[in-house]
Amino acid sequence: MRNAMTVDVEDYFHVAALASAIKVEDWEQCERRVEANTHRLLELFDDKGVTATFFVLGWVAERHVGLIRAIADQGHEIASHGQSHQLIYRQTPDQFRQETRYSKQLLEDLVQRPVIGYRAASYSITPASTWALDILVEEGFLWDSSIFPVRHDRYGMPDSPRWPYRLRTPAGYELIEFPLTTYEFSRYRLPVAGGGYFRLYPYRLTEAALARINARERRPFIFYLHPWEIDPGQPRVSVGALSAFRHYTNLDRCESRLRRLLDKFSFTTVTDVLAEQGLHLPKPAPLGAPAAVDAVSASLGRG
Repeated sequence: MRNAMTVDVEDYFHVAALASAIKVEDWEQCERRVEANTHRLLELFDDKGVTATFFVLGWVAERHVGLIRAIADQGHEIASHGQSHQLIYRQTPDQFRQETRYSKQLLEDLVQRPVIGYRAASYSITPASTWALDILVEEGFLWDSSIFPVRHDRYGMPDSPRWPYRLRTPAGYELIEFPLTTYEFSRYRLPVAGGGYFRLYPYRLTEAALARINARERRPFIFYLHPWEIDPGQPRVSVGALSAFRHYTNLDRCESRLRRLLDKFSFTTVTDVLAEQGLHLPKPAPLGAPAAVDAVSASLGRG
């Protein structure tokens, strides 16, 4: 059974856990490490024969055009991670629509192919922001991977399905959702989709949970990580103990663990896994409410 391998293409200073110490207006002054780290992942995937889905942050795409084209040229799927890595439930619908439209068109212009998949910053489609699902459909996305069916202080929709499914948005549109993977026991859902959980848990726990999902539940899982998670040399930022624990723990072990995981399981893109599960993509909805892209560019400081 093939599973979905995904990468959220962002730099260490974009992370919500570090937002109290690194302001958005300071991003331009930060040392950029995303390009080198992403190329390391590309080399690893090439060595292991893995094709993945890369959720690209628009902020990164604007500054690393060659990197995004290299990802696409090597046969990987390009999807959107939004523009500014802000939590959706802290944005207005108009802000979210403008950024989503701008970043989607940016990626499509760079790789000259449709971008049909989306993942929210910090999985911030929650009960407070389900309105964003309507906007995703209206802006041309066919599938989403933003819903984490767990309880968490920043994200989560714990009563949502655990497996890929056809989601009905508040306005009645259809969207395919590939939720982040959980392992369920005694009605408790343990998040095992990757990221910080992959670094914090013992490796064998993650491997065993994912193996049981494939073998016993006969379902594919989705795995994610960030380029900064294989970079123990990244600058250290002074933040609270919990944020530091979440962000820095086991950075030096993540790449070797990832190699073991790639040897153990079979991986491909999100769109391929959805097709193999018989989840045919819905027809695109008409383009949503007007928002001139040149106006969006100007509002983001690039007009």
